[in-house]
Amino acid sequence: MPGRKITVVLNPAAGRGLGQSRRPLLESVITRAIADSETDTSWSIVETTSPGAGLQIAHEAASNGADVVAAAGGDGTIGEVLNGIVGTRAKLAVIPLGTGNDFARCMGLYGNLELAVRTMVAGISHPIDIGLVAERYFLNIVGCGFDAAVAERVNRGHRTLRGTAAYIAAVAQTLISYRAPNMRITIDGVQSELRAMLCCVANSNSYGGGMLIAPNARIDDGYFDVCILREAGRLEFLLAFPRVFRGTHVTHPKFSIRRARLVTIETDRPMPVLVDGEVNLQIPVSLKIVPKAIELMCPRAEWNQWLTLT
Repeated sequence: MPGRKITVVLNPAAGRGLGQSRRPLLESVITRAIADSETDTSWSIVETTSPGAGLQIAHEAASNGADVVAAAGGDGTIGEVLNGIVGTRAKLAVIPLGTGNDFARCMGLYGNLELAVRTMVAGISHPIDIGLVAERYFLNIVGCGFDAAVAERVNRGHRTLRGTAAYIAAVAQTLISYRAPNMRITIDGVQSELRAMLCCVANSNSYGGGMLIAPNARIDDGYFDVCILREAGRLEFLLAFPRVFRGTHVTHPKFSIRRARLVTIETDRPMPVLVDGEVNLQIPVSLKIVPKAIELMCPRAEWNQWLTLT
């Protein structure tokens, strides 16, 4: 593919500074991967300087002819880049340098910078679904309730912890004071009311540093997986919680999953909303699936493990 252009949007603050410290290694791996690909490819790295800056950088890169725009950071950085390239011809690539890196886990890229870069340079592009909430597009999962409260705590602190360890610590701390709200959930026009710990709307299958909340979710099937956990006592929750890392929690009697294209969530009090790793909305929210909205660069060997290829 002669004349290709790649822009990497790097969040230097991602992963408690991992984005900044890994830049020299990232540059070296990109240089080697492009040389190995034997293609006429130009590339650049542009660092974000403030929250939200990734959106504008990505949009400008796509508008200026970038064939691939890569998000180098965590799930929040991916969300910004996604919103910057929707509606353009640019393809999305993912380089995991964040705290949870859940979307990268789904892709089989977690902990493998070499594979992530080679996927960006010479992977296979595939059309995937995205979600829309409050005029913002999202790629992974929107969480309402307990999961959003946990993410809010993770984003505020845990300076010595990253990834799964940070989320587990935050779960234990949040559980002490959390009280399940009354929720009104409307799924494709069908309304239900219940007291629930959380309701998450999943386009992909993992969040919270490796929690397989929606193990059967697929990113190109045209549906969300709506996951609901009804109110549970602290001990009951703690005993069942480890199962989420294996995806076996789905058989718990207080957990349910429904597929949907349109979802509305309301609660009896203000609650935070988690969108692709960032807590920046409050309930009520309405969400809809946007099928095959962008092209994603996928690993050549692993891509068919998490795409339906329909």
